Amino acid sequence: MKIKAVIMNANKVPIPVGRALRRLGHDIRDARRRRRIPVSILAERASISRTTLNKVEKGDPGVSLGAYATVLFSFGMIDRLAEIADPRNDAVGMELEEEQLPQRIRLRRGPV
Repeated sequence: MKIKAVIMNANKVPIPVGRALRRLGHDIRDARRRRRIPVSILAERASISRTTLNKVEKGDPGVSLGAYATVLFSFGMIDRLAEIADPRNDAVGMELEEEQLPQRIRLRRGPV
């Protein structure tokens, strides 16, 4: 029972996340088609199954980030993935850094 609940929750993501994944999947599908690469060849290059590639192209949130990354690597686009959380693109993080946050953040220990 618990395993089934975990699998069901894996596909429940916030609406904007689902939209972003679907867009990424469609962009990956379009990139594959522009390159005229069959599904079977791309799946082999990315070391994933054709079923997993189909899920990637649909933007399935249950697919691992590694699968998306290997497909992008197969296209020569892996550098873009590395830029997603680049500190230079993190305006909020940069503002917080300007406030000189402490080096360590420790949880306060309360009575046990």
